[in-house]
Amino acid sequence: MNVAVVGHVEWVEFVRVEHVPAPGEIVHALETWEEAAGGGAVAAVQLANLNGSAHLFTSLGDDELGRRAREELAARGVTVHAAAAREPQRRAYTYVDENGERTITVLGQKQRPSGEDASLPWEELARCDAVYFVSGDVAALRRARRAPVLVADPSERFEPGGLVPPPRIVVTTSGALGGWIRPGGPFRAAPLPGPIQDAYGCGDCFAAGMTYGLGDGLPLDEAVALGARCGAAVLCGRGAYDGQLTGGASGPPTRFDHIS
Repeated sequence: MNVAVVGHVEWVEFVRVEHVPAPGEIVHALETWEEAAGGGAVAAVQLANLNGSAHLFTSLGDDELGRRAREELAARGVTVHAAAAREPQRRAYTYVDENGERTITVLGQKQRPSGEDASLPWEELARCDAVYFVSGDVAALRRARRAPVLVADPSERFEPGGLVPPPRIVVTTSGALGGWIRPGGPFRAAPLPGPIQDAYGCGDCFAAGMTYGLGDGLPLDEAVALGARCGAAVLCGRGAYDGQLTGGASGPPTRFDHIS
C-alpha cells in the first residue's frame, strides 16, 4: 500500500532511572540513549515496519540534529518530506522509570508541517491508501483528507462537537483496560509479548497499526486489534522503535483472530 503520516519529529534523549526525581532530589541514570522520535516519527516507522515503506510529511530543524533525524528515519524505511524549520531541531528528555512509565520534558515549539508549503509534495497524499494525521496546520489537514482513509489525533482528546465535520468513528484507549469504539463498544488490550520495558510511543504505534489495518480493508474491530498489538509490542521494547510489530516473510500481520 501507499501510506503516510503528517506530523512532528523530536530528537529525544532517553534516561532510564529507578524513579523520576522528586523536587530537589538527585537520581543516577541506569542507561541513556538518543534517537529521532516524536509522534510523527514513531507512527511513520511503525507504518514502514508493517508496510515496507511509508511517507512522512514534517518539518525539521536546520541543524545537525535535524539532519541526523532525517538520516535515521530514512534508514528505518521512511521517505521523509521535510520543510526547513529555520530554527534548531525540537528536542525532548524522557525519563523511563522501573515500571516502564515515561515522563517527558519538551524543549522548543512543535515544528508542524504546513499545507501551504509548496516545497512539500502534498499531491502524494491523494495517492495514499491511508494517512495518519498527528500534527500540522488546517491546510495540511485538508490535504490529508484527500486520502480514502484518514486517522487523526485531536491532541489526544475528543470532545463531541469539537471537530467539523465530526469524525465517523472515534476510538479511545485506556492502556491495559483496552478502550472504546464509537459506534461499536469496548475492546480489550492485546496480550503483552514480554515484560514491560518502556511506554514511550505506545499510543502512536496503536494509531499507526489501526491506520494500516483500515487502509488494508480490514473490518474496524480487526484494525483496532492490530493497533492494540502494535501498542503492546512497543511497550515491551526499549525506546521508540525496539519491539515495534513488523511484517513477516508472508506479508504484514493483518490476518489473525480478532480480539472481541
